[in-house]
Amino acid sequence: MKQFKSINPFNGEILNHYPLISRDEAIKRVEKNHKAFNDFQKVSYNERAHKLEKLSELLKKKKEELALTMTQEMGKPISQAITEVEKCAWVCNYYAENGDDFLSDDTIKTDASNSFVKHEPLGTILAIMPWNFPYWQFFRFAAPNIMAGNSLLLKHAPNVQGCAEHIIELFKAADFDPDYCQNLAADVSDVKSIIEHKAVQGVTLTGSTSAGSAVASIAGKNIKKTVLELGGSNPFIVMEDADLDLALEKAWIGRMQNTGQSCIAAKRFLVHEKHVDDFIDGILSKLMGAQVENPKDDDSFFGPMARTDLAEELESQMKKSVEMGAQLIHGGNRTDAHFQPALLAGVKPGMPAFDEETFGPLASVTTFKTEEEALELANRTDYGLGASVISKNPEQHIHLLRKIQGGAVFFNEIVKSDPRLPFGGTHKSGYGRELAKEGILEFTNQKVIYFA
Repeated sequence: MKQFKSINPFNGEILNHYPLISRDEAIKRVEKNHKAFNDFQKVSYNERAHKLEKLSELLKKKKEELALTMTQEMGKPISQAITEVEKCAWVCNYYAENGDDFLSDDTIKTDASNSFVKHEPLGTILAIMPWNFPYWQFFRFAAPNIMAGNSLLLKHAPNVQGCAEHIIELFKAADFDPDYCQNLAADVSDVKSIIEHKAVQGVTLTGSTSAGSAVASIAGKNIKKTVLELGGSNPFIVMEDADLDLALEKAWIGRMQNTGQSCIAAKRFLVHEKHVDDFIDGILSKLMGAQVENPKDDDSFFGPMARTDLAEELESQMKKSVEMGAQLIHGGNRTDAHFQPALLAGVKPGMPAFDEETFGPLASVTTFKTEEEALELANRTDYGLGASVISKNPEQHIHLLRKIQGGAVFFNEIVKSDPRLPFGGTHKSGYGRELAKEGILEFTNQKVIYFA
């Protein structure tokens, strides 16, 4: 029997085995989920909001238990894991408070006696979720879709099935129909059949560009809505007029939190030549003594990477960049999933550390002389998720808003997701939006109602 295996990346301990369900069982769960969708249409906005509030309460009540499972399964430092669970509680409360208003009818003046747009749920939505934020990625999808009235299918990453089971338990404890949120621990080869099932009306995926392309192809052939949140190679631009202390503070968190395993991490540091030496020295001082720690320790900041193969890939990208002329200033030693946080300088276009998404604790520094050069470097990527610009006078660089390609530009701050702001990217970072009003409307039918 095929199984998903949960392995603690810090010590290699096998935590659990999760038998895969068959394709027939997956389809049965899809059909039960669709019935739960039909039943959920009888649930008022007020009742849906109450259920979200209950989920929020449970998340806060069980945050230590939920966080520990995350830490053991994918290596996230425990304090960061607890923060992730708390953020999930926030997004549930946010949509409980605002979802009704977001979904209210939009009156439009026409030559009709009355005309408006009504937002109705599409149906059963499949969420294909990653391991790096195993609760947040799901709940930022789930909360708005609960309010919208859709039902939820979860296809979670193989290495965080313990987190997936916790999610299902939370929904049951919050008095949802047992079939309303289903975990499909199915083989990847069965995903096509699930997407093609007539009950499934949409798919959202957070993951790699290759996975997004494959899923979008299947959904597109079946004329089904998709939202894709894919990879990123966010530029972090330190302008000539930057506050260097602020730049170093934000750069450190933006690159290294979650052990660098985030699509919105600051992956390419573009630093004005005036600051580059001091910037490198500042990052180096933070890296000195930085090692992989036991992520269960309260004061840990760096955990292991989530899997050994991921650490091997990052190591390969680093070594190839060095072979092409980049300078390894510090770190980069690897044992299994333990990757010593590293710093590369002299990184240029054409090197893996510049051209590819580096998903781990590797900081790469590229120097520029003019704002025009910084802009060209920032946009020299296939991705378009977000960018950070550090400047004491951000209003002088406001024109960059139109010129930097991506879904977001943050001045004097790292790129981050916030329930109050739409989140998503362009180009190979995907399409569609999550969070805010835009996120709740993605999987709704904008139905026009017209009275002559």
